[in-house]
Amino acid sequence: MLSVENLTLHYGHSQILHGVDLTARAGEITCVMGTNGVGKTSLIRAIAGSHPRTGGRMVLDGEDLPVLPAHTLAQKGIGLVPQGREIFPLLTVRENLMTGFSCLPRSAHQIPDEVFEMFPILRKFLDRRGGDLSGGQQQQLAIARALITRPKLLLLDEPTEGIQPNIIQQIGEVITALRNRGDMAIVLVEQYFDFAYRLSDQVTVLRRGEVIHAGASADIPRETLLSKVSV
Repeated sequence: MLSVENLTLHYGHSQILHGVDLTARAGEITCVMGTNGVGKTSLIRAIAGSHPRTGGRMVLDGEDLPVLPAHTLAQKGIGLVPQGREIFPLLTVRENLMTGFSCLPRSAHQIPDEVFEMFPILRKFLDRRGGDLSGGQQQQLAIARALITRPKLLLLDEPTEGIQPNIIQQIGEVITALRNRGDMAIVLVEQYFDFAYRLSDQVTVLRRGEVIHAGASADIPRETLLSKVSV
């Protein structure tokens, strides 16, 4: 389980996040929602360590985590699928997947069959360069690369952005399957409202870097939630 308490984040002299609280439990999908520019990606980056938080507490599976670099947090079980995918275009699919080995012991340097069960196209394209894949295929590769690290917490930042509808459906099925395994907490940042609402167990709504709503998605009507994330 991830517990974030009173998290603050600054970019230079500008404060982006103001005392954000967030809980993500294993076997659940916690969706972070809100309009563009409210701090959703900044929150994901702070949790992942790619931009150090300036205040607050973060606990993962009972371990109190100080401000740590991203590679150390990855070793502790935080997997990130960043906005824009950030795959390596000149590396092959196989080599992109193998970059996930960097935070694992040598004995775990293998690509699990589960990855290819979830994303069969990647097995077919193992020797194709990442930059030659379609946007949807690159997103599948980015998710698979994060799963290579065996995360306890999976952070997904806008996984449907620029993706064709059939791949969106497949990604939704994969996220649901990962949730149903029960051994991973998932935090999903997503602008596609219906996709996020359908998948979510918990929702946290940000506005101007602050939490304005948090709770079970079943406890808030769709139209009420939509009004909160559309302002």
